[in-house]
Amino acid sequence: MYTFNGLGMGMGNLSKLSHAKTRSISAENYSGEKGKGGMATDGFATKRAEGLGQGWKVNPAIRIPANTKVTIANIEGPGAIQHIWMTTQPRNWRRLVLRAYWDEEKDPSIETPYGDFFCNGWNERCNVNSLPIAVNPAGGFNSYWEMPFRKSAQFTIENLSEDEIVLFYQITYTLTEVPDDMAYFHAQWRRNNPLPYKEVHTIVDGIQGHGHYVGTYIAWGVNNNGWWGEGEIKFYMDGDQDFPTICGTGTEDYFGGANNFEHPTGEYGEYSTAYLGLPQIIKPDGLYRSQQRFGMYRWHVMDPIRFENDLKVTIQALGWRNQESGRLRYLPLQDDIASVAYWYQTEPHVPHPEFPEKDFLEVI
Repeated sequence: MYTFNGLGMGMGNLSKLSHAKTRSISAENYSGEKGKGGMATDGFATKRAEGLGQGWKVNPAIRIPANTKVTIANIEGPGAIQHIWMTTQPRNWRRLVLRAYWDEEKDPSIETPYGDFFCNGWNERCNVNSLPIAVNPAGGFNSYWEMPFRKSAQFTIENLSEDEIVLFYQITYTLTEVPDDMAYFHAQWRRNNPLPYKEVHTIVDGIQGHGHYVGTYIAWGVNNNGWWGEGEIKFYMDGDQDFPTICGTGTEDYFGGANNFEHPTGEYGEYSTAYLGLPQIIKPDGLYRSQQRFGMYRWHVMDPIRFENDLKVTIQALGWRNQESGRLRYLPLQDDIASVAYWYQTEPHVPHPEFPEKDFLEVI
């Protein structure tokens, strides 16, 4: 009898045997049942598979009607999601909302725009080379966040647009015993556009329960000239009020960079590593694309922010005023800041704030 349950996979335990069962849901096997894949006789590619018959890529994708929510996975546990792959056109990345529900809960634990969850908030393709999230040419979105559940897991996609959207997807999971000390995965999206003067952007607030914060993605649109990343990130935990327990030293520092992300050549330095990155730098084109925009991620895999009862996370937006008499002074910025917070915690969780309507999500 093997004692390994097949969770927490890595190079150190890849050779260990277990009795965990691997299953996968896609448009070719909606239920993930054993021996039920590739059985479609009618679907997305019926005409393309004409003359080949059953088993020849008849239904590799789904069509999501306008203004419609569809369930793409319904799984009975116990087990854990171990890999998600999805792809659709960039114009759809802020028009789709990804949600996940654990153990028959009423309120979703994951609720974010599709693109932002995969570190692509600007509707322009951006490759990401990290451990939990990998984005590859051309628009292949991958998640390796482990997502345990005990009774059930449900994933939905909502199409907020007036157009039909085609989605390719595959969700791979394991059916196995889940230890009592494993928490549930959560993700929440928030946006200020613009951020009010002298206010901070709240990445997440109202978390209650026992858990740990594991990541931040920010799509940052700059509305001023000059450097924009002097602001500090702050983690208020377990009863902190006016002052946080953890306070960063600057935006670029939190995301693992330094000195304005600037190369000696006077250019921003794009990078994407296992735990942190600035993989997206969008520059003005001299015509309609007028603002600088950035995409950044920071994964707390090796340094999770642990909390016993509650957590709030904020970040400042600070630039520099025009220099007066040799004095440098901060300028509170009014930028477009959209963020995804990723964390694990015990259930039940506090419901996410009401999700905004589609016009507030739009990238223009």
